[in-house]
Parts: sequence; structure tokens; C-alpha cells
Amino acid sequence: MKQMHLAAHFPGVNSTTVWTDPRSRSQIDFASFEHLARTAERGKFDFFFLAEGLRLREHNGRIHDLDVVGRPESLTVLNALAAVTERLGLAATVNATFNEPYELARRLATLDHLSDGRAAWNVVTSSDAFTGENFRRGGYLDRADRYTRAAEFVATARELWDSWTPEGASRRFAHSGQHFDISGEFTVPRSPQGHPVVIQAGDSDEGREFAASAADVIFTRHGTLEAGRQFYADVKARLARHGREPGDLKIMPGVSVVLGDTDAEARQNAAEIRRQQVSPQNAILALEQIWGRDLSSYDPDGPLPDIDPDPGSDLVQGRVRVADPLAAAARWRALSEAEGLSIRQTAIEATARQSFIGSPETVAAELEKFVAADAADGFILVPHLTPGGLDDFVGRVVPLLQARGAFRTEYTGSTLRSHLGLATPVWKS
Repeated sequence: MKQMHLAAHFPGVNSTTVWTDPRSRSQIDFASFEHLARTAERGKFDFFFLAEGLRLREHNGRIHDLDVVGRPESLTVLNALAAVTERLGLAATVNATFNEPYELARRLATLDHLSDGRAAWNVVTSSDAFTGENFRRGGYLDRADRYTRAAEFVATARELWDSWTPEGASRRFAHSGQHFDISGEFTVPRSPQGHPVVIQAGDSDEGREFAASAADVIFTRHGTLEAGRQFYADVKARLARHGREPGDLKIMPGVSVVLGDTDAEARQNAAEIRRQQVSPQNAILALEQIWGRDLSSYDPDGPLPDIDPDPGSDLVQGRVRVADPLAAAARWRALSEAEGLSIRQTAIEATARQSFIGSPETVAAELEKFVAADAADGFILVPHLTPGGLDDFVGRVVPLLQARGAFRTEYTGSTLRSHLGLATPVWKS
């Protein structure tokens, strides 16, 4: 049976997080990170995954509500978690646009040493000048260049990790390319994994090709089994032209899970969670992100605006921009008209993350079905509660997956690469 991979995403500042729930706790206290990480390790998950934010997001000139208590730096948190976990992989999202290869390769190699081979890097890019204002070079990078820089960044980091031999001898390195021209000696010996695991998040054609050429894991999202199968087949087919095998890249969509004692109860729970996630205020914010206009005067329980979006708007800063707001608005209108939905109801339907909803038995069967059908190699779970949102899944679903033979009962290796079934990188002289 094809084995499933599982990872946990800390729910911090995600729009899926429900802060009004009385069980919700801090998104910056170490106790929250520790609770979720220990839960994931108890469930024998492959890794724990942290997002990153280099600037507090703004909406209509004000700090976005979800960012008001701050966003800790990922690698610092993971270094602390390395001390309270033993086998769980530790993945940090770090931007390839506003960091430098030498410094970041050093930090990642350090985490890999401190954790005995459990480090991972989720490579993301940014082209917006809003984030760039926090950095000396600002927003100079053209959007078209962001993946070329990221690809060269990853390749350069790997050159640095290879500049120490497996036997512990250091060598001088030199790299001269379009974005980086560096030389010297790397300060950190080759780490237990050789190279930390590289994760890529993105569904665009550029993102798929970058993942096929350079990543070990791709973090994606798709809403149906068939969409997952199409994405899986497309990305796996790209590997051969980069000299890679299908097993060299694991495809793990981000999903949410809602449980109940019965499927009917789970559906009721899911509907209530969606109402909490998309409050009247959040519905208007979601609408404004597409329309690029101040829509605060609109009734969340009323119809969608009859005006078109403003494609050149800067109303929302620091969030991923909708690539085609006119097309997105058309989809929202079609959904609203077809089902007679208000603004809030449309936002609830349109922004729902792919979810597995049902009894533990139903959810376990559906997860296994996706993996068996080659719609995914596993899943990155995005809970709606901080930090206890993974507790029920680990307590009620993981044992069923283990009993079905779809998921490990114990860790068989000590490194993240061993959890994922990835080969140790061959040292390049």
C-alpha cells in the first residue's frame, strides 16, 4: 500500500484560524508552538511547518486584524522546537527575494545540526515593493525575475552545503551568476541530511517547473480529487527533463479536517466553523481583496457589488494579489447568482479550503483514497485552532490510518529525508 505523508501547519495568522473560539490561544507564545509540534510528533507526522511574514499586512491603510500581535521569525522558533522534539521535521518558510544565500544557508545548516537532520526550507518569493520597503534594495525585483533568483538562490545554497566534504574537510567556494557573485569559505560543516529538505509552495506554471527542478516537496492546494490527480500528473511528468524520478518530489496539498462522531455532525461542525472564519467583517475584507475598493458601506447579508474591480488598486498591501480580479469577480458573481447567495454566503463558499469532513472513519478513508488515486503523496494539515486544532485528528484519525496500513506506526529513521523517503544528496566535488 502506498504510504501517506503528513505534516502540520501552525495556524497563526491564516484566515482559516478561529480566534473567537474560547480554546484559542496565543500565536506567539512558545507554549503554542510546542503544543502543536508535540502533538504532530505524537502522531508520527513527517514535519511541522511555519509560515513567514516580512511585513505586517495592511488593509485600507490599517494593519490587518490577523497581524496585530506580530509574526515571529520562523527559524528562531524552530531552533527552540528542536530542543523539545526528537524526530519531527522542522520546516521554515524563508523568502528568497529578501535574504542572501550565504547567511540563510548557514542558518538552515545550523538548524539541521541542532535537530540531528530535521531541517526544511519552504522557498517563497516576493516582488512587491510594499514588503521591499523594509529592506535596503526595496522592491527593485521585477516579478519576472523572482523565480530565476529563487532557482539560483537554491542552487547557490546547495553549493555552500557541498563546500564541506562528508569527511569534514572544508573547501573554498565560488559562485558567479545573474543574481549572486560570492566566494569564500562556508563556516558550517556538512549537516546530517547533506542538504536540508527544500519545499516549494505554488500552483502556477512557473512554480510547478521550479518545484520539478529544485524542490523535494511541493505545498499546493486543489479542491477535488480530479483536480489533484491532474496537478499530480502534470508535476510528476516534469521531473524527467530535470533528470529526476517521480519519487524525488512529494506532492502535499494543504487541507483542513473537520470531525464529528457521525458524518452529519461533522457537516454541522464544518458549517459553524466556516461561519466563524468568515464573519460579516471578514466577508467584506475578502470581497475588498478582489475588488480593490472600499466596500465597507455594503451589507454582508446583501448582494455582491454591481461595480467592477479596480485592477490597479493598492487597498490591500502585503498579501498575495489576485492575478485576475475581473475573472475572480466573475466567478464570485456566478456562484452568488446560481445559488442566491449574499456577500457573506458567497465568501464562505468561495474561500473554503479543501476540507475532509466526516467521522474519523470517513476522513481516514477519503485521505487514503486521494493518496491511492495519485492525487497526493500526503497532506499538510491546516487546523482552525491554535494550538489544539490537531489534537482530535491525531487521537482519532491517525490510529485508523495506521490500522489500515496507510501510515507509519513508528518513525523508522531519524532525519526528515528518511521520513519522506528521499535519498541523501550526492556530494558534488
